[in-house]
Amino acid sequence: MSLFNPSREEVRQFFCDAWTKHVQAGVLTPLESIATRWMVEHPEYHEILSQLETAKATDYTPEMGQTNPFLHLAMHLSIAEQIQIDQPPGIREVGRQLMIKLDSEHEAHHRIMECLGEVMWQAQRNGTPPDMHAYVEAIKQLI
Repeated sequence: MSLFNPSREEVRQFFCDAWTKHVQAGVLTPLESIATRWMVEHPEYHEILSQLETAKATDYTPEMGQTNPFLHLAMHLSIAEQIQIDQPPGIREVGRQLMIKLDSEHEAHHRIMECLGEVMWQAQRNGTPPDMHAYVEAIKQLI
């Protein structure tokens, strides 16, 4: 799997394999451990994660009224890593403050996810790199 630009199939394989290991009490890599922590928080995805071939073949589109579980989990994973390494600078502290305000790390992640989604959409629309300063500033507005 390409670490920096995984394919759709590789992402789905990663999450489904990690879920299977978790369910079977297998040994997880550090990244799989973080991922399964968020999978546990989303019981609505457990059946999907248990069916690799169906997961690989299914399209999750907003038009169908479905959240893409793999995108959602990947965003949790990205946000957890951003906060851990404080990249972009300042996200660890604003993330911590938001978690305290909401009394929920999970809910804080969901709010941060909205900010990340907006910054990524703007970057894609404008053909520019994501504005990480604007991202952290948007999170600050939630505190």
